[in-house]
This record gives sequence, C-alpha cells and structure tokens, in this order.
Amino acid sequence: MRISVEQLASIVNGIVEGDAKAYIENYSKIEEATDGCLTFLANPKYTHFIYTTKATAVLVRKDFKPEHELTTTLIRVDDPYETLATLLNMVSSQEVAKKGVEQPCHIAEGVELADDVYVGAFAYVGNNVKIGNNVKIYPQVYVGDNVTLGDDVILYPGVKVYHGCKIGNRCIVHAGAVIGADGFGFAPKADGTYEKIAQIGIVVLEDDVEIGANTTVDRATMGATVIKQGVKLDNLIQVAHNVEIGENTVMAAQVGVAGSTKIGKNNMVGGQVGFAGHITVGDNNGFGAQSGIPNSVGSNMRVLGTPAINAMDFARNQVYLKRIPQITQEIKQLKQLIDEIKNEK
Repeated sequence: MRISVEQLASIVNGIVEGDAKAYIENYSKIEEATDGCLTFLANPKYTHFIYTTKATAVLVRKDFKPEHELTTTLIRVDDPYETLATLLNMVSSQEVAKKGVEQPCHIAEGVELADDVYVGAFAYVGNNVKIGNNVKIYPQVYVGDNVTLGDDVILYPGVKVYHGCKIGNRCIVHAGAVIGADGFGFAPKADGTYEKIAQIGIVVLEDDVEIGANTTVDRATMGATVIKQGVKLDNLIQVAHNVEIGENTVMAAQVGVAGSTKIGKNNMVGGQVGFAGHITVGDNNGFGAQSGIPNSVGSNMRVLGTPAINAMDFARNQVYLKRIPQITQEIKQLKQLIDEIKNEK
C-alpha cells in the first residue's frame, strides 16, 4: 500500500495539517511508528508520544490542540479509532479471497456449495449442513450434522461446530473455538457418583458475532444458548449452557459465564470477570477486570471487585486498604496511651 496523505484524507473526510504530499506505506502504533507510517491518537494518556513520534501522519480528533511543536502531519477526523478501523478493513478487503474446495476433505453428499465458498484441506462438513454465500471454512474445521452457516461466515482453522448449531451472517469464529459442546450438567446420585444429563439443545450465534480463539460456547440443556447480534467475545472465554448474551455486548479474555445467566445489551466486560449462574444482568453496564458477579445487576452501572460493588466505592475502599498499616500503628499507639493513663490512676 502506498498512498499520499492528501488521498488518504479524502477517503476518510479528514482535514490535513502539514505535508499533504507525503506518502503513507504502513500502519503502526504511535510510539513505534517510523517514516512512512500512519498512526493514530485516540487515548489522551498517549498524547505525549505525538511530540516525538516518527510517523509521517497521525489521525487525531478535530478538536485536538497541540501544546508543543509537531514534526508530523495531522489528519483531523471525528473519531481516530473508528477511522483507523475503517482503513484497516479496507486494506484487509484487498487480500485475494480463497475459493474452491481443497483436498483431502469430507463434504457430505447433498451439501450445496456456492461458487464463492472455500473449504480447506482436512475439513469435515456433515450431513444436511446449510452453507450460505461467501463462507470460508479453513483447514481442519469440523461442521457437524444439521448445522446452518449464514452468508459471509468465516471459520478459522481448527474450529469445531457441533451438530444442530446455527451461525448467522457475517460471523467470525477464530481458531480452536468450540461451538456447541455439551453443557456441564451432571445429577448427583445417592452413591456419590454423577449421572450425565443429556444436553439436547443447540447454540445460536446471531448476525455479526465474533468469537475469539479457544473460546467455548456450550449447547443448551434444552432450547438454545444464544449469542445475540453484534456480540464480540475475546479469546479463552467460557459461556455455559442456556446463557443469553445481549446485542453488542463485548467481553475480554478469560471471562466465565455460568449456566442460565441472562446478560443484557451493550455491556462492556473486562478480563477474568466471573458471572454466577441463574442471574440477570441489565444493559449498558461496565464490569472491571477480575470482578466477581454473584447476584443480579441492574442497568447503567460501573462495578468492580469481588464481590463486585460500585466502582467509585471500590476505589475509596482501596484508599483505606492502603492505609491499614498506618491505621494499625495508630491504634497500637492509642492503646499504649490508654494503658499508660490507666496505670497512672
């Protein structure tokens, strides 16, 4: 890729301040950028890098006001992060798309493939599978019987989709993810052993869902585990049976959601958060990393800690925790003073 700053700015409706004729050949983080790179500034805590960056151009907000002299060219846009995402998607879309069926692989008799579908070597596609247009099934993917794949689905190497599951349009499932394994259901018996409870439900991924590498979404005991439209799950997440995750909710790595929990829409969940089973979570919440959520949560909240509490209260408590050694010493001094007063009497 080689494009002038002026041309790039016209694509993103940006305003150039600096050398509009300079050329961009690559993308980079602001602190690592070199000549010929485009970078961006979206988080204020990285502002200091803009005064030392070697990048040829930097995407910034339209209201950005530099406090020192700059050696780089600015491209002012409404949202630098969103603009960068658009540009990277444009670059990615220029890659030659894979098509056709590689051998060896297994595609059950009667499964219909559109001309633009790709099936990689050693993939397995079971009976009665329905595959939409422009689907990419990479090597060593397993697609079980009666699975439905919508248009523009991408299943990266090693993905396993168990029987009966439904994956909507434009979903992306990354390497090693498992969709539809049995939920963790066992009934304790009188003799101390456990009897397996058959998991006869399915998993439904609605449109525009992305599932990270080595994430697992368990099938329902009955009915469906549902990941609703626009949800983005990071790597190494566990979603248990009969869970529902609402529209446009995002979860960072190592989140665990126990069975039958219902999570609303537009929630932002930090890494290693744990949700107890059979609880309900509202909409538009923020969950700080490593929070433990033992009970139901309303909407429009910011929580942190284990058990999770209001984030501001958690921050105040941390201040007090840091003062415990000092407070302990003061208590000892007061006790000593009280003992001295008693002895004087």
